[in-house]
Amino acid sequence: MKTDHIYFDARFIRYDHHDGISRFSAGLFAALNRRTKVTAIINDRRQLIKLPRGCDYVMANDPTSLKELFVAFGLNRSGAKVVFSPMQTMGSWFRGYKLILTLHDLIYYRHPAPPPEFNWWIRTGWRLFHKVYWPQRVFLNRADAVATVSETSKRLMLEHNLTKRPISVIYNAAGTFTDDQANEAPKVRPRGAQRLVYMGSFMDYKNVEVLIDGMKYLPEYELHLLSRIKPDRLAELEHRVQSDSGKVVFHNGVSEDEYHRELDQAVALVTGSRDEGFGIPLIESMSRGVPVVVSDIEIFKEIGADVALFFDQENPEDFAKQVRKLESNPNWTERSAASRKHSEQFNWDRSAGDLIEMISKL
Repeated sequence: MKTDHIYFDARFIRYDHHDGISRFSAGLFAALNRRTKVTAIINDRRQLIKLPRGCDYVMANDPTSLKELFVAFGLNRSGAKVVFSPMQTMGSWFRGYKLILTLHDLIYYRHPAPPPEFNWWIRTGWRLFHKVYWPQRVFLNRADAVATVSETSKRLMLEHNLTKRPISVIYNAAGTFTDDQANEAPKVRPRGAQRLVYMGSFMDYKNVEVLIDGMKYLPEYELHLLSRIKPDRLAELEHRVQSDSGKVVFHNGVSEDEYHRELDQAVALVTGSRDEGFGIPLIESMSRGVPVVVSDIEIFKEIGADVALFFDQENPEDFAKQVRKLESNPNWTERSAASRKHSEQFNWDRSAGDLIEMISKL
């Protein structure tokens, strides 16, 4: 099939700040827009803030409204021949075009708590939807093809027989840095404060506790937790910090620029997740030449390969042991360079090419 014009469902882009789906949408759209004609499907003109200036767009309904059942009517009228959505929930009745839907990961089947910003009936439906697999099969089998963001997710989708359609991997990637955010490859290991950086939520399965407990074995280090945190969770984790451990700093949210500055000063990015859908912070860190010390789980093995350092996520002492492997300047700079090179395979231009190839096979 020709790929000279793609309609891209950009309605999940957040104009205030990116979440995972929003970042994926904006990054992939920009790369596609450099290679072929792309029309954004939006429901709020403010979403254009996160898209390339002057890009083509069509208006559609909010993807969470009942009008979604009939979104195809408007797309048919606009002349769409192929539509890509970064979600699996896009309406498909009466469509006259090829449709690619995306399932990023299966983590909500294991951790079904819905995003808190949704209204009560969407949160209720979310929990019910993720109790069994058959609704997902119905959603995905409405498409002509299905995308996912990792080989790990593809394996799980095949294991649970989630679709009869062909599945292709369109990798997630790090954000496109502005000139202010770009950095050169580090020449030496960071001096001064020995910073470890964590970027992620504080949900139970993120297992931030292992990092805090591990600071007992890293008294000369600082652990900087960058994300927003609720007061009750903050109090719980602050109580866990031992008096003789390394310093633990809760930033309670940082800007993109602050995030990149924190990374550039860090010895390593760290995370102890017991489960994960992907792991964008790993790529962001490696792309800046900052090594990663992460839990030994399948998706991190796929992303980090042989350049990451892995630890038993239930063993704080093992976490500290892996961090200390980065203490010599030659070891750190060697792993820094390897991390930066390894991250190059996770880039939006490559992902855009994979999507174009996927469409050409329809």
